Amino acid sequence: MRRGFAAALLAAGGAPLLDACAPYLVGPTNVPLPRPNHPVTWSTAGTKSIPDGLKPETGATLQVYNWVAYINQAVVNSFAKKYNCKVEVTTFNTMDEAISKLNSGLKFDVFMGVTVDVLGPLIASKLIQPLNHSYIPNIAQAWPDFTNPFYDQGWRYTVPYTIYTTGISWRKDLVDLNPYTLRNPWKEMFFQPKYAGKIAILDDYRESPSLALMMNGIFDLNTTSKSQIDLARQTLQDLDKAVNLRIDNNDYTEVPTGQTWIHHAWSGDMAAAASYMPKGVNVDVVGYWFPTDGKGPIANDTNTVLASASNPVLAHLFVNYLMDENVALNNISYNGYMQPINGITPEKLVQEQILPKSLMSTAVVPQDFRRGLGELQLPADADALWQQAWLVVSEGM
Repeated sequence: MRRGFAAALLAAGGAPLLDACAPYLVGPTNVPLPRPNHPVTWSTAGTKSIPDGLKPETGATLQVYNWVAYINQAVVNSFAKKYNCKVEVTTFNTMDEAISKLNSGLKFDVFMGVTVDVLGPLIASKLIQPLNHSYIPNIAQAWPDFTNPFYDQGWRYTVPYTIYTTGISWRKDLVDLNPYTLRNPWKEMFFQPKYAGKIAILDDYRESPSLALMMNGIFDLNTTSKSQIDLARQTLQDLDKAVNLRIDNNDYTEVPTGQTWIHHAWSGDMAAAASYMPKGVNVDVVGYWFPTDGKGPIANDTNTVLASASNPVLAHLFVNYLMDENVALNNISYNGYMQPINGITPEKLVQEQILPKSLMSTAVVPQDFRRGLGELQLPADADALWQQAWLVVSEGM
């Protein structure tokens, strides 16, 4: 859902596997791989941002490119009304699909939901343009982490959109396990033969092998070690034999309806669980666990302005608009995915009746972002190993 093989499209060519602590380089264009301990300031040389003081384009139709069901249409309509313009949203299903179409020549103004792992290749390919900060004052409403994120120091190309964790969801009324009491929930919640046929993992070549790594006590989710990647593959194959494992991204419907009892899950998906509960079943029976020490996968999506933008001023104003607290609350009420805005806290979401109190664990706080584990862009050769391992697992089921 969140990933594809987009990096391969943008940075083709082999690269040596370097030590995990080194500032990696990928492909023939030497695109750096951002890491928290190796932050990257992207060059703006040879690119152009819009000048200060321009008025919004008149009689315009803002073209927005976004994931399916990832923005509230009410928010789109309110922006169009405020700036007396039209807004057309074109959707994609994977980042691979999105970047393929951009490379084929499709033109839009705003590219939403850009994952951190493809940011470098997007910049190297000059598909996105540097931002003019004077049009984006609402950055002041975002967590301070995003004015200087490790993957885009000085937020030259990105503003934050959503933030989410990957954890475990389960039906409390159908499962006699509680991950909060287990020594290694990543493993013990899934290796449960008594729940065979009722256990699922995410259909994602980084998320599920990462789950398998954590089952084995390995928390480098960007490992380039072939032996560790092979171990992850074997662990998932063993899990399939033990529980007749299912693979899908329907966590948000299957757990609420009871089709799946234990599901590897994204926090934003489970935040929306109340919308999918059968009549008469209280949402409190749905649980979501993410480790209290923050030692689990966390990710954020970003918004960008495309180099092909015909309406770059409106595009800047649009990404700014989405960071307004009230707009963000309206958006979260639709898609469930939290936005890293200062005034939006777990307590605020409950108070606004956007999030059930029993699912406050799906909300993300700044501390989570600072200590969580990112699944980041890999060297090309290592990425191929991850892809191949997942192909063996997913096609073997």
